[in-house]
Amino acid sequence: MASFMAGNAAMKDLYSDLKRRMDHAVDGFQSNLASVRTGRASAHMLDQIKVDYYGTPTAITQMAQVSTPEPQLIVVQPWDPSIVKEIEKAIQTSDLGFNPQSDGKLIRIPVPPMTEERRRDVVKHLNRVLEEHRTSVRNVRRDGNEALKKLSKDKKISEDDEKRAMEEVQKMTDDEIRRMEEMSRRKEAEVMQV
Repeated sequence: MASFMAGNAAMKDLYSDLKRRMDHAVDGFQSNLASVRTGRASAHMLDQIKVDYYGTPTAITQMAQVSTPEPQLIVVQPWDPSIVKEIEKAIQTSDLGFNPQSDGKLIRIPVPPMTEERRRDVVKHLNRVLEEHRTSVRNVRRDGNEALKKLSKDKKISEDDEKRAMEEVQKMTDDEIRRMEEMSRRKEAEVMQV
């Protein structure tokens, strides 16, 4: 379905901005989901961990090759062997519950099977993250509605156009939230799978 707002000159930029910001919230949620621990090893599990690299918090994936040679093992091979200790420490102090082992060049991270209690904690965490991202999508909706009211008040769009555009913004909001809830349900099923 073509967007009413995108076709209206007065609302075109607003529509693009709202769409971009909502997509940004969904993408943030998606990358957050990728780093959530399930029972299987995934290179993305380390995505949220930052290492102090010469005073700059840097993602592990930007300073090492991360692979999963086995379903229960993550291997980190830093390009600069002098930072092995820092990477190992960052992994240990993260809330992922990993116990990395290093031989000075490689870091092996066994991914233990998750306990039932840990699975429930992860699902609670998922729900918190989902709610945060739902809220950011709703904040984008609020900003959009305020901008539409201003356009109407300034006589740049008619009241009918304002009403129609607000309905479109609400539909956009509902669609984005539904997308995130669907992703969350799939991830939750993956987490709870033994």
